[in-house]
Amino acid sequence: MRVPFLDLRRPHEEVGAETEDALRGVLAGGSYILGHEVEAFEGEWARFCGARGAAGVGNGTDALALALVASGAVRPGRGDEVVTTPLTAGYTALAILNAGATPVFADINPDTCSLDPESLDKAVTPRTRAVVPVHLYGRLADMEGIGDAAARRGLVVIEDAAQSHGASAGGRRAGSHGHAAAFSFYPTKNLGAYGDGGAITSDDLSFIERVKGLRQGGHEAALRAGLPGGLNSRLDEMQAAALRVKLRRLEEWNSRRRRLADAYRRELSRCEGLVLPAEHEQGSHVYHLFVAQHPERERLREHLSARGIETLIHYPYLLHRQPLFRRDAQAALPVAESVVDKIFSLPLYPQLREEELRAVIGAILDFDDRS
Repeated sequence: MRVPFLDLRRPHEEVGAETEDALRGVLAGGSYILGHEVEAFEGEWARFCGARGAAGVGNGTDALALALVASGAVRPGRGDEVVTTPLTAGYTALAILNAGATPVFADINPDTCSLDPESLDKAVTPRTRAVVPVHLYGRLADMEGIGDAAARRGLVVIEDAAQSHGASAGGRRAGSHGHAAAFSFYPTKNLGAYGDGGAITSDDLSFIERVKGLRQGGHEAALRAGLPGGLNSRLDEMQAAALRVKLRRLEEWNSRRRRLADAYRRELSRCEGLVLPAEHEQGSHVYHLFVAQHPERERLREHLSARGIETLIHYPYLLHRQPLFRRDAQAALPVAESVVDKIFSLPLYPQLREEELRAVIGAILDFDDRS
């Protein structure tokens, strides 16, 4: 049996008729940029996240860059630094560069693979202005510990929430913990568009208004306001209309993800050497990705591939080692450097079929029995 890592046709089969009706409405209305659908989605998304306001933008990278600029913490040419994790997509650090700052990397917690507050504290220098914790794989970072460390140092906290739509900790969802949060609606996300899209949430409505000026930085109103660091980055009406349809399914789809993750955890817990992702005892993990660890990762992946099971690595390249982001002063990050050679992602999305789930579990159990 072939088990694809992800098949985006399947979620569309569930919402296709509703989505097509919504898109026909946009086409008939004749407004395609910053119209009713974007405004409605911004309100719905803010309420879902538990934030007072939201602003739709072109993609998740722009969302993070614009949030840093709108916060006032980062100003191009000043030598500002922003601390983040090395185990994330390159877009996190790219957004920091695009905002005019230098990314500095702190080590991760070995259990959650997210930014470690103690390592964050050690990475802060007199140039540090902000911290960007990444809610990796669908679980919130330690926002209490990170928030305490940031408060001691007077740092702005911008959540990279691109992988955590609907995840929570301490009774609060992603998007409501920091000064602001940046989301991506790339098609593979828990809430994915039919192309690129992004949003920023915050409780500070004046901040949201700054973002709305910055997202059309060449527009007359933004030019008169004198806001530096602006972009041409707007969520379009078609994507907003589609996202409104899918948002109505998000909690159900996240519940399906958790059920699949529970099945993996229940069936694979006895496998020798296999480290399963840590659950969130005081919150909700939404399993954007199901990332396990194994000391013989490549041999296991080859075994699964031979059975027709597709796996991926999120992420194979630590950012502090990459030429674009590397600095001579960067400290060693032993936890991240140990984890990166073991992590791999198993197929998990709401439309994964029972027989596919069983095929993955059976193949891993077979590998364990042979080892």
